[in-house]
Amino acid sequence: MAKKKSKSSDDDGGPMLDDDELEKKLRASARMVVRTCMQMRSYENTLIITDPHTAQVGQAIYEQASLVSERVLLLMMPPAHQHGDEPPGAVAELMRKQQIVIAPTRYSLTHTRATRIARNDGARIATLPGITLDIFTEGGMTADFSRLKEEITKIGALLKRRRQVKVTSESGTDLEFEVEHRRWKLEDNGICNRPSQVTNLPAGKIFTMPKEGTMNGKIVIDGSWDSTLLDEPLIFNVKDGLVSDVEGGKMADKIKENYELAAEQLSPKQQELVWTVAEFGFGMNSRARLIGNVLEDEKVKGTCYFAIGDNSTLGGSARTKIHVTGVMREPTVHLDEMVLLQAGEVTY
Repeated sequence: MAKKKSKSSDDDGGPMLDDDELEKKLRASARMVVRTCMQMRSYENTLIITDPHTAQVGQAIYEQASLVSERVLLLMMPPAHQHGDEPPGAVAELMRKQQIVIAPTRYSLTHTRATRIARNDGARIATLPGITLDIFTEGGMTADFSRLKEEITKIGALLKRRRQVKVTSESGTDLEFEVEHRRWKLEDNGICNRPSQVTNLPAGKIFTMPKEGTMNGKIVIDGSWDSTLLDEPLIFNVKDGLVSDVEGGKMADKIKENYELAAEQLSPKQQELVWTVAEFGFGMNSRARLIGNVLEDEKVKGTCYFAIGDNSTLGGSARTKIHVTGVMREPTVHLDEMVLLQAGEVTY
């Protein structure tokens, strides 16, 4: 009798796998989360939060965590409506009482009050927003995160004392900006083993906040924007750190509309801050693919990304209710005199 075939995710376009193969890959990735990423110990209270969209991933993580500790809870909560929605009060209260929280959910819990309070109380937290079976079993979650941490640490040493960034691409990107070398973030390496640490899985990027007011030029996003693969590039013209215009057909019109709506929630003097180029980073995960899901797209090795909107979580002054990421294919990135990426090829 032929084995039953299953998609590697719920309508996510993943490959067809037989049930045995899918279960084997689910176990392997879940084991990676529990033992390598979180480095879970037998005495630690652990809460796994999932929802109906991500239940299979949540169940797999729970099963592997239960092999390490008997202090594991699996909680199914109602699906949220958007990234940043607070979980129900009972969930938030449980989060505060854990050493470990793992949250494979459709929408992100990363930037919620519940996560902030749990972190302040000492929990280490991994969120997997928008995780699909395809990403979990075939994509960025199958990386060797111990090796990834070593590679990111190595690059971190090269970033010291370098302040001027220049990004170009064959598609037309040409811009320069400054960074403060102490603000490069090297923690997105997949290892979350310290109290009060928060990470995103799958991990694998290095990023920073461009120094406010220093960026000038043109950004051409030709990979994905807000978890949508692009048929037509988006052009963002930037002056003194703020986007002055967006070109690129109907998608550009929609972006302008969304940012104008976000601006209306601010005082007149603050409205232009929604157009802040808030974040710049480059992917380090060799298993990640450009698939139209920002969770994986911004981690693809050989790409870089820009986010526009709120930069307050990185220490900036743009406190807005919008923060959207666009990924660029095959960039060339200079840090002072050093070439970090050459047409998408890592040179270090």
